[in-house]
Amino acid sequence: QVQLVESGGGLVQPGGSLRLSCAASRTIFSFDAMAWHRQAPGKQRELVAVIISGGSTNYANSVKGRFTISRDNVKNTVDLQMNSLKPEDTAVYYCWGRVGLQGYWGQGTQVTVSS
Repeated sequence: QVQLVESGGGLVQPGGSLRLSCAASRTIFSFDAMAWHRQAPGKQRELVAVIISGGSTNYANSVKGRFTISRDNVKNTVDLQMNSLKPEDTAVYYCWGRVGLQGYWGQGTQVTVSS
């Protein structure tokens, strides 16, 4: 069973930065794709950023230019660097990974942007 564990969430002021990490129980390069999603209270879960096996990335329009998804070969993590955070970025952030036809989710980490 594949496990994904997120870390790095917390409370940050508007304009601040946070870095989320997703640790996988198997090498991240065995995943066909990995992504970060988020879900705000009362809203549907939405895709934030995705990185596929070849290294290509894609982002939701709302975070382009502010968030960066990357892979850390040494730590075996997929990270999400979040800059210029806004109150509307407040949500539970979930790591997701796909191996073949099977998708896996982490348990989520809370990010709160507030003064």
